[in-house]
Amino acid sequence: MRFQRVSKAVVVGAAMALALSACAPGGSGTDPKASESGAAGGNGSAEVTNSGLADLGDITTKDGAIAVSVGAPEFISYNGFTPNTYSTYNSAITDRMFAGFSYFGTDGTLYPNEDLGSYEKISDDPLTIKYTISENAKWSDGTPITVADSVLAWGVQNLNLNEGSKEKPLFNSVSVDLGDTVPKGPQGDVAGKEFTVEFSDPDPDWALQSWMLQPAHVVAKEAGMSTEELANAILAGESDKLTKAAKFWNEGWTTNPGTLPKEEIMPVSGPYKLGSWKAGESVTLVANEDYYGTPAATKELNFRFVEDAAMVQALQNKDIDVIGPQPTVDTLAQLEALGDQVAIQQGDTLTWEHLDFNFRGKNAFKNLELRKAFAMCVPRQNIVDNLVKPLNPEAVVMNAREVFPFQDNYEDVVSASYDGRYDQVDLEGAKKILEAEDAVGTTVRIGYSAPNERRTNEVAAIKSSCDEAGFKVEDAGDPKFFAPGGTQERGDYDVALFAWAGSGQISSGQNIYATGKPQNYGQYSNEQVDAEWETLARSLDPAVHQEQIKKIEKLLWDDLYGIPVFAHPGLSASGADIQNVRHTATQNGIVWNAEQWVRAE
Repeated sequence: MRFQRVSKAVVVGAAMALALSACAPGGSGTDPKASESGAAGGNGSAEVTNSGLADLGDITTKDGAIAVSVGAPEFISYNGFTPNTYSTYNSAITDRMFAGFSYFGTDGTLYPNEDLGSYEKISDDPLTIKYTISENAKWSDGTPITVADSVLAWGVQNLNLNEGSKEKPLFNSVSVDLGDTVPKGPQGDVAGKEFTVEFSDPDPDWALQSWMLQPAHVVAKEAGMSTEELANAILAGESDKLTKAAKFWNEGWTTNPGTLPKEEIMPVSGPYKLGSWKAGESVTLVANEDYYGTPAATKELNFRFVEDAAMVQALQNKDIDVIGPQPTVDTLAQLEALGDQVAIQQGDTLTWEHLDFNFRGKNAFKNLELRKAFAMCVPRQNIVDNLVKPLNPEAVVMNAREVFPFQDNYEDVVSASYDGRYDQVDLEGAKKILEAEDAVGTTVRIGYSAPNERRTNEVAAIKSSCDEAGFKVEDAGDPKFFAPGGTQERGDYDVALFAWAGSGQISSGQNIYATGKPQNYGQYSNEQVDAEWETLARSLDPAVHQEQIKKIEKLLWDDLYGIPVFAHPGLSASGADIQNVRHTATQNGIVWNAEQWVRAE
């Protein structure tokens, strides 16, 4: 994976349908260095001594194709940075096409992407970072990658560029905070290769900020401007001059399924570019023959839109070479039955299942007492025992949102924020609340991205328990639940069941839980939660981060923003003849290093 996403939470398709990531990037707050621990499993052809990309030496692109499936949802757009297009499914494809200054290794360690350039912290007060774009870095149409492209990335994430109100941003971006975080934007010759950024406050996630997205020269041309005019208008905050540019950025790359944008408006900065798209079937990426960095190992990557239940058979039939299915007991058993025909990748992941309440409009769950009653009847332990432990015997009910059960600080955070009141089902307690609130028979529509065998089983378990308490649970699974204009966007649900996929960021949860943030889909609002996130996001001190997380977790439990359920076990598989497939714990999934995959001779 060469493109760095901006947030901890990506809505997970198998885990959820959108790879929506919490948009305040995360990192160490120091210059990232390669970790020498965490060797990944898999059937690689290269020596792997750390969590980053393997050193394959001098390679040339090999003819042929490798087919992969990470799920059934359709490809959405070349521009995967809007709230409606930023999903794990879409990102699996677009991340092969766009370069960022850093990438995540298998365990969440951050590595610099030296193909694109370099960066260094040159001041702590104020926090200032210098970026240098490689001299030979260029878009696939031959246009040099310059500071103007980073200015566009800043402008896209700048809520201060608006149509008169921050409630109506000019650019419909999944990340909106960079205009406040870096008020002046990238400083440097917009036609040059070097720039600096000065942060208004300490930012623990500075190394994860996205300074390279789509091509500025294309946006400028479509808006009737020169690239320099576009960049200067963004830096000057001249929103009135940017209307056409923003409209194109928001809409111009989104086409009907099966129809690619014109080739001249979709150049890429990464190792692959869009080749073809068969609606409902697949998207094929072809190697960018003019890529300035390490070339793709295989000429074509074919992303198949296959339901989880059909993946193993497709792998066995050699219709697909690599699969990233929803982990289930049956799927693991089927893969193990294939013996040495396949390589199985397993491990912990930074992805977690949860139930989120809808606070919009007149939804019944705006009532805290009803949220408590529902939390009392959700059989979390039963779900973990039956659906997760067979895949990971160490699995436990998850009682936090910002830390994971396998992380060292998990017990410290949970002991300070949660008293265990919802660990066991309490049907009598739930019944009493429903009766006292005159709410017996309240309908609970649980929405999720269907088909999804494990989610369907989760909803069935919740219905069996919560109906007995007095709720009326309905399975509202929908293939278009997270699609643009779908059920989730309309707010036509009571509880959303999905997963956030992360990569170890520090302050990205602010984009999910703080008032008015782009990934706060249920429109939850708590001023104290907002304030605690602000404190966390402005500190580089790990001790402050830990204490703030404790406070935030307690507030979210007391307020019942939602209900965490479990951390996802990782499961993927590849044909025995496919080399360099490696498990990752991060949101990028099995395709994180797909540009290194190659078929054995």
